Amino acid sequence: MTDPVNEGDSATEGDSAESDAPAPIDPAGVRVAIVDDHESVLLGIRAACLEAGYDVVGVGATVDELLEAVAGQSVGVVVMDLSLGDGSSVTDNVTRARAIGAEVLIHSIADRTTSIREALAAGAAGVIPKTSATRIVMAAIATVARGEVLNNLEWASAIDADQEFARAQLGRREQDVLHLYASGLPLKAVAAQLGIAPSTAREYLGRVRAKYVEVGRPAPTKVDLLRRAVEDGILVIDDVHNTGK
Repeated sequence: MTDPVNEGDSATEGDSAESDAPAPIDPAGVRVAIVDDHESVLLGIRAACLEAGYDVVGVGATVDELLEAVAGQSVGVVVMDLSLGDGSSVTDNVTRARAIGAEVLIHSIADRTTSIREALAAGAAGVIPKTSATRIVMAAIATVARGEVLNNLEWASAIDADQEFARAQLGRREQDVLHLYASGLPLKAVAAQLGIAPSTAREYLGRVRAKYVEVGRPAPTKVDLLRRAVEDGILVIDDVHNTGK
């Protein structure tokens, strides 16, 4: 999973690998669990995952069932329906899945924007519609297994549809630093592009993180900063990974 970015580590900041294309992932090394209360969907995703080479370690109609099925096992990705028949909340389901160390991919009807927004706020890595082709769903699993956010239209639409979250009041220079850094540039490259010292860029980034904590939307990792930048309109999804390339 994605580790927090340590801005104080100069070796990390200077590592050009931050902006490299992601390395191919070995499906056999990805341990997948699936939660869906529709048996046909559950079995269909399980079969597709097995055919793609993923290691399916457990399935369930509820999160309770899933956690019982995977007890004691490591799980890389939980593919989860948004609304389950047991009446459990989206936030609780995502939180409990993440608590076992898994990334969460929401696989659901894409028009439930309020619930999708709730899932993303709870830490889900993305949403993939149930109308998506199987190969798209399998690719989405690979994306979140690498610790990346799944940037797609459904994510953007959910964010656009919900304006109730508190926006961090960032200054112009703070927005500039966040935009470039969340786009994929190492911190030293951000500083160079803005004509400021790396220490100054690091200070701006620290202020950004502090302001997001103040409004109840902490962003301890680079992926979290990407989420916040998109949520607040500072970064357009099409711009992600294009900066500096």
